[in-house]
Amino acid sequence: MAMIIAAGTLLYTQSIVRKLIEREKRTAHLYAESLQYLASDESTSQDYSFIFDDVLGSVDFPMILTDSHNEPFLPYSRNIRNIELDTTKSIEQQREFLLGLVRKMDEEYPPIKVSLGSVVLSYVHYGESNLVTQLRYVPYVEFGIAGLFILIGYIAFSYIKRSEQSNIWVGMARETAHQLGTPLSSLMGWIELLKSGVDDNRRDEIVGDVEQDLSRLNKVAMRFSKIGSLPELRTLSVGDVVQNVLEYFSKRIPQTGKKVELTISGDRSLCAGINAELFEWVLENLIKNALDAMEDKEGKINVDISREDKFVAIDISDSGKGIDMKFRRDIFRPGYSTKKRGWGLGLSLAKRIIETYHEGQIYLRDSKAGKGSTFRIRLKLAECNPEA
Repeated sequence: MAMIIAAGTLLYTQSIVRKLIEREKRTAHLYAESLQYLASDESTSQDYSFIFDDVLGSVDFPMILTDSHNEPFLPYSRNIRNIELDTTKSIEQQREFLLGLVRKMDEEYPPIKVSLGSVVLSYVHYGESNLVTQLRYVPYVEFGIAGLFILIGYIAFSYIKRSEQSNIWVGMARETAHQLGTPLSSLMGWIELLKSGVDDNRRDEIVGDVEQDLSRLNKVAMRFSKIGSLPELRTLSVGDVVQNVLEYFSKRIPQTGKKVELTISGDRSLCAGINAELFEWVLENLIKNALDAMEDKEGKINVDISREDKFVAIDISDSGKGIDMKFRRDIFRPGYSTKKRGWGLGLSLAKRIIETYHEGQIYLRDSKAGKGSTFRIRLKLAECNPEA
């Protein structure tokens, strides 16, 4: 965009330059025609200063008048700053300087002939004004500024991308450790119980819990294996998937010392194309954030499922402290977190899973300070499979 603007400015500036040059050319021709008129009118005095001082007093570009042999008339040179400011030069030095300027002017613009019939009386040589010269350089200055702007923008963008990638790698490592940590800790606890000796009934119960933790480890491994590849989507009941996640949390929330009510409402029969492992991960991240946002020991989290045209809308609402709506876009940025112990990856992963893998939407629908937040997920509605 910056290059397009600069190119447009270049074309516009060059158009102005061409118009100014044409105006200066007409002025030079007017001066030559005035001289020719004076030469043809015998009753008119050959006083060239009248034309310079009164008729062409506003001329702002350099002009040099020479005779038929290209010898400059020193008194009738206009806007030649070196001569006007330097009075120490001799007549011969001024003449040589003017001859050099005449040759340069003739290379750019052909001299205008002042003649009387077939007799050449003099020549008018002219060049560009300071304004035209400055305008010629303006586009290049603008290109330079635009280039510098693009370079700075590229460096800043690269730095931001490297920072985000670093946050992603660090976050992924911590998220992996966090996901694996809970079932591993449980397994170590079960092993210690088995070593201490338990009765057969208690042993069967522990074996069941061990199987659940192993299943959890397998699920975590499957989740991370699907990040970066295109996962398979199956038509599943949204309500069933949500119910599985809520049941998982309902068994573990009491261990946190909080009393949080988990509920599901709306139309639980709606179906969508879902990868269960990844979609459950999204719901878990949203519910974890909702639990962390509750400063009181009691609260409520509700998941509402509804139909919205050709989409399934899943609203996850909590009674936490809320989020300032001015941060509604930042919360999905990798590395952004309002939690002291957070690393800002949960919502970033959730956004990638929903938008990239499920071709849906996830956004902060509503939030009020002290009254909680509502996140909405929108997935394409699918016809439920009776065999599922």
